[in-house]
Amino acid sequence: MAAKVLTEAGARVVMLEAGVNWDPVKDSAMFAWPYDSPRRGGGTPKRPWGEFGAWDGGFSIDGEPYTTGQGSNFQWFRTRMLGGRTNHWGRISLRFGPRDFQRKSLDGLGDDWPISYDDVKPYYDQVDRLVGLFGTVEGLPNEPDGIFQPPPKPRCWEQLIKRASDRLDITCIPNRLSILTQPLGDRPACHYCGQCFRGCATHSNFSSPSVLLPPAMATGRLTIITDAMAREVTVDAAGLATGVAYIDKNTGRENHVQARIVVLAASACESARILLNSKSTQFPQGLANSSGVVGKYLSDTTGGGVTAFVPELMDQIPHNEDGVGGAHLYMPWVLDNSTLDFPRGYHIEIGGGLNMPGAGFGGGIQRFSGYDDGREVGGYGAKLKADYRRFYGATVSFAGRGEMIPNEDCYCEIDPNTVDKFGIPVLRFHWKWSDHEHNQVKHMQETFRGIIAEMGATPMSTMPSQSRGYGISTGGSIIHELGVTRMGNDPKSSVLNSHCQAHDVKNLFVADGGPFVSQADKNPTWTILALSWRTSDFIVAERNRGAL
Repeated sequence: MAAKVLTEAGARVVMLEAGVNWDPVKDSAMFAWPYDSPRRGGGTPKRPWGEFGAWDGGFSIDGEPYTTGQGSNFQWFRTRMLGGRTNHWGRISLRFGPRDFQRKSLDGLGDDWPISYDDVKPYYDQVDRLVGLFGTVEGLPNEPDGIFQPPPKPRCWEQLIKRASDRLDITCIPNRLSILTQPLGDRPACHYCGQCFRGCATHSNFSSPSVLLPPAMATGRLTIITDAMAREVTVDAAGLATGVAYIDKNTGRENHVQARIVVLAASACESARILLNSKSTQFPQGLANSSGVVGKYLSDTTGGGVTAFVPELMDQIPHNEDGVGGAHLYMPWVLDNSTLDFPRGYHIEIGGGLNMPGAGFGGGIQRFSGYDDGREVGGYGAKLKADYRRFYGATVSFAGRGEMIPNEDCYCEIDPNTVDKFGIPVLRFHWKWSDHEHNQVKHMQETFRGIIAEMGATPMSTMPSQSRGYGISTGGSIIHELGVTRMGNDPKSSVLNSHCQAHDVKNLFVADGGPFVSQADKNPTWTILALSWRTSDFIVAERNRGAL
């Protein structure tokens, strides 16, 4: 986004990409069938969620380790390809609401943002118009409506979930995904192949290589250098940024790009790593870190989930359930936390459809988990085929995605004893969920199981115990890490000002998830895009008036 806005304003931009080039037209496997692969499309260590997935990287990258502090458990997902995670994310495109920017004022926890929803709303609107998303105008509190295309109709299994949710008075509405249901510019509407995580060769869903980089390249002012591993931001005697030193991953040679202005958008933790490794006599704690806050207040979305067996979905008549790569419905948070034992909310993402269940088959005689009439299922030959048909599509899943309150026990720092294969010091993570998050995930699990019971279905797992944190996700595993270069008005307690400009270095900016002050119960991508556009507009204005 920063490259698009800055090049279109007249700036010459060099983008350093730590991974390989990626072209969704040439490199996507969206039309490949599972039987085209020896693994039938199954996962590999490099592509854990499907061999044809559009990602290069993962929770573990050869030669690029990270470490965790004693007693901590944290997973860090990194993508090494042009466009990064925008190639394979779920495309749930939610705005933060007015309350999300002022949580401390409302419940006394965490910190308020130095900006309000009204400051970001014009940029949300611009992102909606540029990228495109579907949804419906609902007028819900703290769930801002956007500029929507029509949503696709719910599938059979989704309608069953909605009926049960309606009976329980749980709000269930059309999802808000950045996938086109109507043409937008030269991008056609989605043709419902359902393979969004593989990269979209028709550019019908949002990714940076489909929507943001082509217009930036068309200006003739963008240079992209791939396989460029950023090591540090360099500074001059006056303490201003002069560019970025990086390692050419193909040759091992260190190079340097000079720049009047440096924008870090490497993802929150990677940007913090670059700053912490950018030490000099002027910045002995790392660049822009006079506050000591770089790397601090790391947060991730909370997660909890359950899968259920639904007898009503057995023996399905073959039918067309085409749709986008993701659920057509979701459940936003609309409850009052003041009546609950946790302070922040969550939304619910659903799954299901004509996919094989994850348990009960695989050869031999087995019992299908949740099927309780005592009959054996599976086996071989005709009986196996018949049971496949009986159970095909008879499961649904629920996943909660909730707001974590940033705390001082969650942070990343440079590990003094470990470097990657390029000789760059790596990050060490420290992590701790609080009772707020544990109680929230307990509520998730109870809500899921209430809906499942209302559907006449059976959970395929027992209720997680308190000793297991009620099944809370591992820190980092939801891949929504935010914070670590937070914005604020006070340079003593924040890294950036309200325009994501470093307090200590006026020509240094951060345009990823790092500036976030709080997590919210929404996926962060839409806010990252809006803030990046807002920051880029500020850079242009400051440059034009000679302040940069």
